[in-house]
Amino acid sequence: MTSDRVAHPIPETAYAVFGNPIKHSKSPAIHTAFADQCGDDITYRAVRVEIDEFELKATRFFQRGGGGLNVTLPFKERAFQLADESSDRANQARAANCLIPLPGGKLRADNTDGVGMIRDMVANHGWQLSGRQVLVLGAGGAARGVMHPLLMENPAQVIVANRTAERAQALAAQFSGHKVPVSGGGFESLQGQTFDLIINGTSASLDNEMVALPEITLTERCCCYDMMYGAEPTAFMRWAASKTPWAVSDGLGMLVEQAAESYFLWLGKRPNTRRVIQALRLQLSL
Repeated sequence: MTSDRVAHPIPETAYAVFGNPIKHSKSPAIHTAFADQCGDDITYRAVRVEIDEFELKATRFFQRGGGGLNVTLPFKERAFQLADESSDRANQARAANCLIPLPGGKLRADNTDGVGMIRDMVANHGWQLSGRQVLVLGAGGAARGVMHPLLMENPAQVIVANRTAERAQALAAQFSGHKVPVSGGGFESLQGQTFDLIINGTSASLDNEMVALPEITLTERCCCYDMMYGAEPTAFMRWAASKTPWAVSDGLGMLVEQAAESYFLWLGKRPNTRRVIQALRLQLSL
């Protein structure tokens, strides 16, 4: 996988994540750990931004010398629109979670969510994605952000399913030009189908709920991945475990891996993510 890296042009130490809500963000702890590893003297803050002030606050952040900005809900689409240029993966997602300053006061948008998920699956868990029959649950920003990197791994097929079938169909149509077949529909359309990779990109796990799925078959090598995470297994993970798949994981590793990709885009260094994931997992268990 390639990383549309842009050389960091401003020798500043201020970095941040903007979101609303943002109180429980783990990004400051993650990036502080990265900086300690790499010997970089940086500051990284989580900033709650009012809904109507994102563009103003982001622009001021970089005007004052900000070295890089992460963006979380609900501002990812607006971050993409704010930037002067964008990476292929941000263009595919039509959203950005990473803003990078360029010479002349311009901004570049990137989306590191998808590559973060793929690295967690492949590098951390040892999953093989090529040739898989893939089911993506959800058709919102989370699912859209991971589609392009997922397709680059050459699965056999990707089916997008959503409570509202039209949204799944629209997302599938956006990626219909790829060599990997992509289709979309409502949850009911999954009846009787078989999968060996299932990715939950819905927000149901935030409420400890599981989407209502018809009877589907998980192969003996099936892997199930929830983009969400918590101290306890999510409802999706519990559902997956009841189907006796080969492996089940939450998205904590994705969180750290997408942060590491942002760090690389800003500073040109790749931190050791494994020890940070382990530290966060320990904190969650306390």
